Amino acid sequence: MTLLRYKKAYEKIAMGLLSYMPGEKAVKKLQELVHQYEENECWQLYLLKKGEDFIGIIGVIVDENSYTVMHIAVNPSFRGEGVGKEMIDKIGLAFPDLMCKSTPDTQSFTEKCQAKDDDELELE
Repeated sequence: MTLLRYKKAYEKIAMGLLSYMPGEKAVKKLQELVHQYEENECWQLYLLKKGEDFIGIIGVIVDENSYTVMHIAVNPSFRGEGVGKEMIDKIGLAFPDLMCKSTPDTQSFTEKCQAKDDDELELE
């Protein structure tokens, strides 16, 4: 699986994936959200591609010391396969020197992914 930086050609795909987030259904709201990622350099959007399919999306705001996971969504056909955790892991590799933060909407998911990492470390 490959994490690709958003570009304008992915706009409709990004909107479709973001629509899987709770509360992110209205087309106008999705367009405004994608526009925010296009316009603001600190807002970075990434799509996860498996083979020919885009199966997940993660959006972060990057600042000097940290990045905040603002949005994360997985195509329902691929849920339960570790796709979200893979995106959290890959975004962490993209910003290795920054601390990962989350919003109230993404906090439980990011904590669950990080707890799995802790569990895996204890097993080794």
